Amino acid sequence: MNYPDGYFPVDEYEDRWRKVEDEMRRQGYELAIVWGKTAGHYERAMETLWLTNFWSEHSGQEPDSPIWNARGFCCVILELGKKPELHADVATVRRRMVRCGDYFFSDDPISSVAKALNARKPHRSVVFVGSDNLPMKYARQLAEQTPGIQFEYDDNLIRRCRRIKSPRELDMFREAGQMVSSALYRVCDSLYAGKTAAEAAAEGAYELTRRGGGWLRIPVNFGNDEDSQFFERDPMYGYSMGAPSKGDMVRTWIYGPTHQGYWLDPGRSLVCGGKPTPEQRSLLIDSYAITEAVMNSVKHGARVLDVVGEAERVQARVAEEEDLAAKQWPYFGHGNGSMWEHPIINRDSVTADDIFEEGMVASGESFMTRKGVGSVGWEQNFIVTRTGIELLTTTPVFWF
Repeated sequence: MNYPDGYFPVDEYEDRWRKVEDEMRRQGYELAIVWGKTAGHYERAMETLWLTNFWSEHSGQEPDSPIWNARGFCCVILELGKKPELHADVATVRRRMVRCGDYFFSDDPISSVAKALNARKPHRSVVFVGSDNLPMKYARQLAEQTPGIQFEYDDNLIRRCRRIKSPRELDMFREAGQMVSSALYRVCDSLYAGKTAAEAAAEGAYELTRRGGGWLRIPVNFGNDEDSQFFERDPMYGYSMGAPSKGDMVRTWIYGPTHQGYWLDPGRSLVCGGKPTPEQRSLLIDSYAITEAVMNSVKHGARVLDVVGEAERVQARVAEEEDLAAKQWPYFGHGNGSMWEHPIINRDSVTADDIFEEGMVASGESFMTRKGVGSVGWEQNFIVTRTGIELLTTTPVFWF
C-alpha cells in the first residue's frame, strides 16, 4: 500500500503530544529538547520519528565541514501548551507527512537549537532527552552556546510514553507482521532447498521490499563447523555465497525497521532438506520450548520476573552447553517499538514491579547449541493482550 500523506493521521500525533505533555507535567517539566539521528541509520530515530514523522534525506553522520555541523541530527523542542518545534537539516519538509509546529532548517542544528533556547530565556532547567545519542562534541557545543541555561537529563521521557501502543500502531504492527512473515518464509524456503545464503537473503529482501517494507539484516548461518556458532556466516555488510548442504542445521532472521520505522525481528531454524536426525529434531524442539515458555506466560499484568522464571526453568532442563549467541544476548526477549524497548526479559534488567501490559509489543527468543549437532535460534514477535498474546510473526516454526 502507498501512504502519500503519511501512515498515521494528524490526530494520532496530537494524541502523542498530549501524552508527552501529561508526562512532562507529572514530572514537573516545562521545556524539553529531544535529540534524534535519522540520517543513514534507524536506531536513534525513534523519539523524534514518533513525535514528528521526520526522516532526514542525508546519507548519514557525515564528517563535519566548514559548511555543515552535526549532519543527520535533529531536535524537537517540547514546550508546555505549544506544538513541537522541529530543528533539522533538510531544506524543507512535506507538511502533509511531517507533523510538528514550526520547522527550522539549518546545516548546524546545534546552533539552531541553541538560538531557540536562548530566545526563550528559560527560568528553570531544560530537560535534555538523548544524552545517550548526541555525541559529546555536539553536547559541548550546545552548552557553550547556551550560557546560563541548566540542563537535566531524562532519556526515558518519550520512551515511557511510547511503551503502550495506540490502536493504529497495533494495526500497523499487524501489517508489518504479515509482511515480514511472508519474507521470512521465502528465506526459509530457499535455505530448505539448499540455496546460498545470499540467494535466500535476496528472496526475503525482494518479498519485503515489494510489500513496501524494509530491514537492516537478514543473517544466515548453517552447518556444524567452528563458524556455525556465530550469528552470521559472513559478518561483513554483505551476504555469504556459501550454501547449506542437505542435512545441515540452518538458522536465519529478518530484523530491522520493517514498516513505518517500527522494529520486528523474527528468527527461525531448520534442517536443509527437511529430514532432521533424531538429535537435530530434539535440538529444534527443545530450543523452541524456551521461546514458547515466554509466549505462554506473557499476558496483561504478568510480572516480567515471573516470565523470566518460566523461561529459565525450561532452559535449565534442555540447555546443557554454552551457546555463543545466548552469551551475546543473555535474555529471553524484549519490548518492540522503533527498536528494542523496555522490558528486556532478563532477571537483572527489571524490577519486581515491572509487568507486561495490554497494548505492548514484545518478543520471545532463545538460542541453543549442542556439540556435534549444531546451533539454532528462534524469535517471535507478539502483541500483549488481556489474556495472553497475539502472534505477529506467523512463518511456520518447524520445517519437517
